[in-house]
Amino acid sequence: MSEWKNALLLAGDALLYFTILAGLFRCRHRLGIGSFFCALGVMHFLETYLASIFYVALPFGIVTSPGSTVLFTGKLMLLLLVYIREDAVVVRQPIYGLLIGNLLMIGLAYAMRNHDLVSLAPGRVADFGFLGEMGALMLWGTAILFIDAILIILLYEKSRALLGGQVFLRLGLAGAAVLTFDQFAFFAGLHVLTGAGLPVLIGGWAAKMAAVSLYTILAGVYLCWFERSAKRAHDAPRISDVFDILTYRERYEDLLARSGRDALTGAFDRGHLESHGRRMIGEADEFGRPASLLLIDIDHFKGYNDRFGHAAGDAVLKRIAASIMGSVRASDCVFRFGGDEFVVVCEALGSEAALALGERIRREIASRSDIATTRVTVSVGVASIPDDARTYDLLFAEADARLYQAKAAGRNCVIGSRAVSAENPVRLAFAG
Repeated sequence: MSEWKNALLLAGDALLYFTILAGLFRCRHRLGIGSFFCALGVMHFLETYLASIFYVALPFGIVTSPGSTVLFTGKLMLLLLVYIREDAVVVRQPIYGLLIGNLLMIGLAYAMRNHDLVSLAPGRVADFGFLGEMGALMLWGTAILFIDAILIILLYEKSRALLGGQVFLRLGLAGAAVLTFDQFAFFAGLHVLTGAGLPVLIGGWAAKMAAVSLYTILAGVYLCWFERSAKRAHDAPRISDVFDILTYRERYEDLLARSGRDALTGAFDRGHLESHGRRMIGEADEFGRPASLLLIDIDHFKGYNDRFGHAAGDAVLKRIAASIMGSVRASDCVFRFGGDEFVVVCEALGSEAALALGERIRREIASRSDIATTRVTVSVGVASIPDDARTYDLLFAEADARLYQAKAAGRNCVIGSRAVSAENPVRLAFAG
C-alpha cells in the first residue's frame, strides 16, 4: 500500500513542479525568463542531494529517487520546452550557468578546507566530505545534462521526418531515449561516489520512463493550449556554439536554408562563395572530379539603372537570378558576386557540359520578355578543372578573363576553353 502511496506522491510532486515552472516560463515576457531560470537552478542542489541519498519504494519492486525521477526528468523536459518556444541561444544559458556554478562550488569548498573553523554548538561542524561529494556529483550530472540537452534537441527535430507534427509522440520518443542514456551515465558516477547498486539503476530507469510519459502529456498540453502562436521567423538563433550547430528544428532548418543568401535575389552571397564555393572546387580537385565555374555579368546594366532607376534595376536582378537558378541543376550553387555579377559553381561538370549550361542560361535570359522593359542579355565566362586550373583562385581568374573576352566580343555570348556561343554564329570565337 505504501508503494502506491509513494507513486501517487511522486506524480503529485511532478505535477506541482511542472505547473509552477511552466507558469513562470509562460510569464517570461512579463517577468523575464531569468525568474524561470533562477527557480530551475535553485532546484538543482535538491535534485542532486535527493538522487544521492533519498530513495523510495514503488510498486513492482521499483526503487527510485524523486531527485532523478521528478526533478531531473522534469528539468530536461522543461529545457526542451524552452528550446521549442525560444531557441538554442536561450536554452544553453542555464546549462552553462549550472556547469560553471558547480565548478565554482567545488573550487570554493576546496579553498575553505584551509580555514580555521569555530564551532557555534557541539556537533555542528561543516562536513566538507559531503560538500565535496555533492559538488562532484552535481558537476557530473551537469556534464551529462549538457550532452542530454543536445541529444534531446536532435532527436526531437530528427523525429519530425517520421512523425511530422505529432508533438506528443516526438516529445515522448526524445525524452525516453535520452533519459535511458542519462540513467546509465548518472548511475556510473553515483556508483563510484556512493556505492549505489543495480536495483537503483533498474528502478530509476523504470521510474524515469513513467515520469517521461507524465511530462510528455503535460508539456504537450502546454504547447498545444498555452503557446499555440508560432514564433516569429526572424527570431532565429545565432550560430555560435554546439547548441546552435546541432539545432535542427523547423525554424532552424529555415534559417540554414536562408543563411548566407543575398537578401535581394535569394542567391547565395559572396561570403558563402568564399567558403562553400571554394570548398566545392577544392574537394573536386582533391578527389579528381571535374568541376566548373561560370561567371555571369548583365550586359549594360549600369545604363539600365541610370535610365529606369534602381528599383527597376533591382527587379531585373531578381528575375535574372531566378532565371539562372531555374536553369542550373539541383546540385549547382548560384552566388551573387557583385552588383550585377553572378557565379555558378558546378560539381561533376566538365568543360563541354559547362559551356552548354552557360549557353542555356544565356539563351533563357535573352529570350525572356518579362525580365525588363527592354531586352536584357548576359555575358558568361566559363572555366573548368582540371582543364583550365586546379585551384579556386586560378579558376576564378580564368573565368573572369573569359568574361572580359565575351564583353570584348560584343557581349551576349559565352566563352569557355573551347568556344564562344552567341545568337550570331558568325561571331563564334575560341579562347585559350
